Amino acid sequence: MAGGDYVAERSLATAVFLSLKLGRPLFLEGEAGVGKTEIAKVLARTLGRDLVRLQCYEGLDVSTAVYEWNYSRQMIAIRLAEGADSGKAVEQDIYSPDYLIKRPLLRALEHHENGPPVLLIDELDRADEPFEAFLLEVLADFQVTIPEIGTISAEAPPIVVVTSNRTREIHDALKRRCFYAWLDYPTADVESAILKIKAPEAGSSLNKQVVGFVQALRNQELFKSPGIAETIDWAHALTQLDVIQLSPEVVNDTLGALLKYQDDIAKVRGSEAARLLSEIQSEASRVS
Repeated sequence: MAGGDYVAERSLATAVFLSLKLGRPLFLEGEAGVGKTEIAKVLARTLGRDLVRLQCYEGLDVSTAVYEWNYSRQMIAIRLAEGADSGKAVEQDIYSPDYLIKRPLLRALEHHENGPPVLLIDELDRADEPFEAFLLEVLADFQVTIPEIGTISAEAPPIVVVTSNRTREIHDALKRRCFYAWLDYPTADVESAILKIKAPEAGSSLNKQVVGFVQALRNQELFKSPGIAETIDWAHALTQLDVIQLSPEVVNDTLGALLKYQDDIAKVRGSEAARLLSEIQSEASRVS
């Protein structure tokens, strides 16, 4: 994980290691922006595998996730065959792999020259429960059946990473087939280490200020607390503004990089931002 510039606590690194060794899907739950999706990207990059991503959403079905027929190509093939000389019968099989549009799940089962790919099934909680039940069948045998062709099985199972923001509960039957890990908001030390890698231009002083303010924000009653992704974005935004020292004015002007709901911004902006900033600066002075 460190080789892929990912700062992981030992429990998470152990979960990733065991998932790989046991050949079981890795199921990651946690708030949005805590680094779940990034784990799949790091695995693909460090292992030298292809990354196949299925982004889940409400209404996701087999034709979008697995396969569908290229109807326009099939119609063209039929027209060309009908116009052939001597009234020849149509012999071309339009239900062949040549006319198949392969979606992420089917692509993940195919042969890849650099080994089985990393299959990222992102935000499964956004998909409908019927699709979740279908996915359970796919992950059990790593095969899909196309009525016109037959069953397509993976030569070797892909490395599967499933993520969920827990907007709804995922069925126990699917969780039982996976190695489970919960990703929480990082501690101050871990978040600081992440910023040193992802936003090194921020420098040590700004790094500590950013982390301190974000950690304080997460203790507030907000609709959506900032994740590590927002912390990194904020650090980048501050360096673009040549900020060296946080001030209430700077915080107020850049809150949109941290908070994504107007009610949260309105709650923090102004006196509350000044209070939080004063507290972390006083704490920093006391420690130093």
